[in-house]
Amino acid sequence: MKKKLYHVSFLFLALFTFYHTYQIENSLNNNNPIIYEINKTKTKYKKDYINATIIGNSILSGKNGKDINLKKSYKKMKQYGSYNEILTTIKETTPKISIENNYDKYLVGGNQTDKKMSFIFPIKDNKEFINILKILNNKKVPGTFFIDGTFLEKNISFIKENKEHEFELLSYQNSYEESFFKTSLSYLSSISNNKPKYCYTEVEKESLLNLCKKMKLHTVKSPIIIKKNLYQKIKNNLKNGTIISIDNNYYTEKELSLTIDYIKEKGYKLVSLNELLTEENNE
Repeated sequence: MKKKLYHVSFLFLALFTFYHTYQIENSLNNNNPIIYEINKTKTKYKKDYINATIIGNSILSGKNGKDINLKKSYKKMKQYGSYNEILTTIKETTPKISIENNYDKYLVGGNQTDKKMSFIFPIKDNKEFINILKILNNKKVPGTFFIDGTFLEKNISFIKENKEHEFELLSYQNSYEESFFKTSLSYLSSISNNKPKYCYTEVEKESLLNLCKKMKLHTVKSPIIIKKNLYQKIKNNLKNGTIISIDNNYYTEKELSLTIDYIKEKGYKLVSLNELLTEENNE
């Protein structure tokens, strides 16, 4: 009985001490001139996060928020000796719903607050590919190319020379046999400028979705697939966060330059797929 009473008394004393210390620290913080000034600027730096949007089995990426890192800001300013807004440290706040927790959904677009769009090109041969790439380079626009494993094997030096663009794996010999797919992914990662992050499909394909989920890859399913009449179809589908899949053909080559000019005139920025879908807040 005495032993039990001792433990209860000890627990009560510990809780009282913790609460008392918290109250003192909180009081000091509220009265601390540096912390007071930091808190005054909170609304200036705070930006709410945006949750990813789930619609059925599809998802649109969200966006991290921003807030002041009170501890780090205070530590820097205390060492400085007084409040100095230049020493304010910012941290990112993550959405409650994120694409990083939803590999079992088809990724269909970026968050719709930024005036950004992405072109993606599924490539199985290089018949028109080189000319399309030249147009993108001349316009200083990044493209994201989904390439087949056999295309990768035959065009290694070419991919190495074009690291400003994003390369992702489309398939291996038009199939998704897991061991070959993994090997191709590893090889692509070793020769390109980025670690592959995405799979691609034009139709819902559960076997592919499950395979990509297993490898922590998001499966991109563009809501807009264009094979002809690129310029007109883009005009009808300008929207923040849009992923546009464009066929690698003669018609694309003829209209791509004019289409890029139109998009820029309307105030949109063409970015890589990775930049469009990232939830990091780079503002």
